[in-house]
Amino acid sequence: MKKKLALLLAAMMLLSLTLAGCGGGKTPNTGNNPGGETSDPGDNNPSDSNPGGSSNGGTITFWNIATDEPDKTVFSYAVDQYNTNDAPNSGFTIEQVSTVNDQYKSKLAVAMGAGECPDVYTHWTGGSLAEYVKSGYAQDLTELVDKYGLRDRYTEASLAQGTVDGKIYALPTKNNSIAAFFYDKAMWAEKGYEIPTTIAELEALCDKMVADGIVPFALANQPQWTGSMYYMYLVTRHGGPDIVTNAYDGSGSLVNDSTIYAGQKIQEWVNKGYFPAGVNSLSPDNGDDRALLYQGAGMMLQGSWQVGSIKSENPEFYENLGCFAFPALEGSSADQTAIVGTLGDVFISFNCTGEKLEEAVKMVSYYSTDEWMKLDIESGNLPPLKAATSEEPAWQDLLVILNDASAVQLWWDQYLPAAVADVHKSASQKCFDASATPEAIAQEQQDAMDEYLAQNG
Repeated sequence: MKKKLALLLAAMMLLSLTLAGCGGGKTPNTGNNPGGETSDPGDNNPSDSNPGGSSNGGTITFWNIATDEPDKTVFSYAVDQYNTNDAPNSGFTIEQVSTVNDQYKSKLAVAMGAGECPDVYTHWTGGSLAEYVKSGYAQDLTELVDKYGLRDRYTEASLAQGTVDGKIYALPTKNNSIAAFFYDKAMWAEKGYEIPTTIAELEALCDKMVADGIVPFALANQPQWTGSMYYMYLVTRHGGPDIVTNAYDGSGSLVNDSTIYAGQKIQEWVNKGYFPAGVNSLSPDNGDDRALLYQGAGMMLQGSWQVGSIKSENPEFYENLGCFAFPALEGSSADQTAIVGTLGDVFISFNCTGEKLEEAVKMVSYYSTDEWMKLDIESGNLPPLKAATSEEPAWQDLLVILNDASAVQLWWDQYLPAAVADVHKSASQKCFDASATPEAIAQEQQDAMDEYLAQNG
């Protein structure tokens, strides 16, 4: 990964992680024997270094979203390795609890509100991580990361996204996730379609697809974050990544030419028939967007985690899977190589201390081993590890996009504080059913930002 990406992401995260917390935390869970010996999480076989750990441990509860393949296999690896190799010596056992994506977000929020946060949990960093830190639900991992040499494994940029005020509170895992267009190379070749490099070319292509009886964009926008990808990219192409960062630090506003342009463009595309009917009622958790793609839709703007899902779900379609970057906006002075995403698909934080924390980190460290990295890559992912590379055909396209990018715009619903992020998602969804004007949609987001800044400035 280019060093400039790492430096830029580190700077972005330092800016983003200055917000106030949600409050109401409880004392983190501790082990029954805080003084027991622990093994080295940096070892590719951690169990070898713990000859006499505590036998009086307990259960370490690990919440995640690994409900479907390949995620089930990818996330179960570390749990199984720890329970087989380390649990007999430590006395701790990992209990994995997996919940479907959008239900998980609500479940985690309710648990934290009730003071029942699990010992280990996945999340999406950004503003949420800062709130977890403020509320006491995420522990400082910096000493453990340094002690066990984990900086040598993770990329600098991915660790930066798990950092708050110079301390590491979350470890990245699974995948370098960026939003890009996915398409069927065989179908496009048959139809004579060419990859668009500008938005004007994208619109001309979509017009051809509509004329051919093809829905151009396979989108399932029931949870709102999927449609937000179009909004974020259009804002970024028009005005650059500084639009949201300036609004967040109070030096700018979300009511501007770029957000108005994004809302207008999406509504124009809706009117032209670029999106499927009932787009706001379709669910990506049910695979509705991928199903549209398999059935002949033109393309799908989604995260790069879809590579693994498509490979597992539809190997025949996967053989012809291609990717391309969101096209450039002609005449814009903004950097047109900026991409939307995060280096680390999900992050893992810890609500425990003492021996339990070290044992939990030891379990998660299995996600940085060479064996797991190979498994993750074979599953269609590209983990945020320095040694990671991929020969997967779809990832060859994605690596070109990553390597050409000069900036990474963190997903708005991760970058912004939770209250503002929720309004961003619900407001941007209104672009797709024309239930509000672009101006009103932008103002709704800014009103939420103003309220947040007034309360936390």
